[in-house]
Amino acid sequence: MPIELDLDDIQAGCLRGRPNPYAGAYLLLRIDDRRDGRTLMRRLVEAVHPASQMPDPLTHVSVSIALTHAGLQALGVPQDSLETFAPEFRQGMAARAAELGDTGPNAPEHWESPLGSTDVHVVILILAPDLAVFEATLQDTRAALDDLPGMSELWRQDVSSPVDGKNSFGFNDGISQPGVEGSGVRRSNRQEPALKPGEFILGYPDETGSVEPVPQPDVLGRNGSYFVFRKLYTDVAAFRRYLREQATGPGDEELLAAKIVGRWPSGAPLALAPDADDPELGADPARNNNFLYGDDPRGLKVPIGSHARRMNPRDSVVIGEVRLHRLIRRGATYGPPMADGAVEDDGADRGLMFAAVNAHLDRQFEFVQKQWIGDGKFIGTPGERDPLVAGREAGGQFTIPSRPIRRGLRNLPAFVVNRGGEYCFIPGLRALRWLGDLTT
Repeated sequence: MPIELDLDDIQAGCLRGRPNPYAGAYLLLRIDDRRDGRTLMRRLVEAVHPASQMPDPLTHVSVSIALTHAGLQALGVPQDSLETFAPEFRQGMAARAAELGDTGPNAPEHWESPLGSTDVHVVILILAPDLAVFEATLQDTRAALDDLPGMSELWRQDVSSPVDGKNSFGFNDGISQPGVEGSGVRRSNRQEPALKPGEFILGYPDETGSVEPVPQPDVLGRNGSYFVFRKLYTDVAAFRRYLREQATGPGDEELLAAKIVGRWPSGAPLALAPDADDPELGADPARNNNFLYGDDPRGLKVPIGSHARRMNPRDSVVIGEVRLHRLIRRGATYGPPMADGAVEDDGADRGLMFAAVNAHLDRQFEFVQKQWIGDGKFIGTPGERDPLVAGREAGGQFTIPSRPIRRGLRNLPAFVVNRGGEYCFIPGLRALRWLGDLTT
């Protein structure tokens, strides 16, 4: 029997795609008076679209509302209810930093304020198809704070996507997403069956056949999701310099970059275009993610340890079950692009607001962060980590299989630094109204 989702109650941002291209922002708020916080919930719920609406990616506006554990406390959610949430969520990302590999420059003491603090209560993510629509939506959202002195805006991070969709490293991003049974969203890879909705939405069967316990009361937890975001600074200058230093001839820089990422800058996958970029393939959503890795067990086309293959090993032979660790990714680019050809740091803050929707923080986001990104044992390369996004204090290594002799890259710098993040809960629409109607 097909699984039916209560799409009228699920926030659209959990399952539906974002505008393309987009302009937007993350807003972080603190609740100083629970009565004003509850009023805000009642006001904001009117701006959130349900997942039952099928938006046009060229015109629609996306507004998502999430709360941290401290935010639920600040609203006055009873303690016995708070204790029914996942322990990772209750502890928060900062408390779990060492386990996640957030040490050295990535450690919470270096995070951008107020990330990782108990002051972050409400997270609002706004995405719109252009700057004018975004500014109007932002103005409307901030109007919800009018006459609420018990609410404080702490932080704003603008995000955007150029028309070509490329991230700060110059690669088309956000191509691969899992299908979700009952969502009505077309999966990006027709060769991979859709996943059970309980992998992403609470209250439904997951890939193990069980239903994750829903935070109580049921109206609060059902149809909600856990939401992770991290501000990841990207050292584009270091990335370009490293490629230049390692290149052996014309065209080798782009090839090395593609081997590290697992795709060409256009988004064309190495699995389908192993020898040269194919912009037409990269721009075709019917083809650019329609592949598996079973015909490339040694990684001659796509290195086993490349970023894209780590983030979704597909049918690769790995330790564990791939389908238990998938994420719906909602990353967004921030900061200005670096000038073409520049290899010296220009001092600009640029990178990725990584974001992911999942229902099991421990075996989804945390597993991916600790195992797929932070280790190599699951693919038989215990001395290697993700060559692109893994945090490093010392030089790393990356193997590029080839015939007759494999190629090894050594002393990889840290191309990405975590500037902070949060574990959040995205309530269903009924839950937002329930929070707004709390009285004790």
